[in-house]
Amino acid sequence: MSRVRRGYIARRRRKKNRSLVSGFRGAHSRHTRMIIQQKMRGLFYSHRDRGTKKRYFRRLWITRINAVTRENQTFDSYCKFIHNLYKKQSFLNRKILSQISISNKIGFCKISNKIFKPNKVYEEILK
Repeated sequence: MSRVRRGYIARRRRKKNRSLVSGFRGAHSRHTRMIIQQKMRGLFYSHRDRGTKKRYFRRLWITRINAVTRENQTFDSYCKFIHNLYKKQSFLNRKILSQISISNKIGFCKISNKIFKPNKVYEEILK
């Protein structure tokens, strides 16, 4: 009896799965059952950590803005700066503000002075 040659569909499916886990170590990139499990796990982590990455970057931007804001001493804290920014309807997002605060501190000072409306007590302290 002659040998039956299998089709290419299963091989193509396994090859596609194998390409997704090609950098994994040991059996995680060699055995088909393990490959499928690791692929599912990797896709789950990538989906979950997309949100985490956004969260971490937002934290970084807020920390940078807060540091420069306190350094300039126009505002006591980050939250007062952002509050006054929104009151003046100057819609610069945190990413842009943090880039300005790092690269161009004079520009950031101008932005914060434009937002800041000094009261009489503050003017007396400056004199």
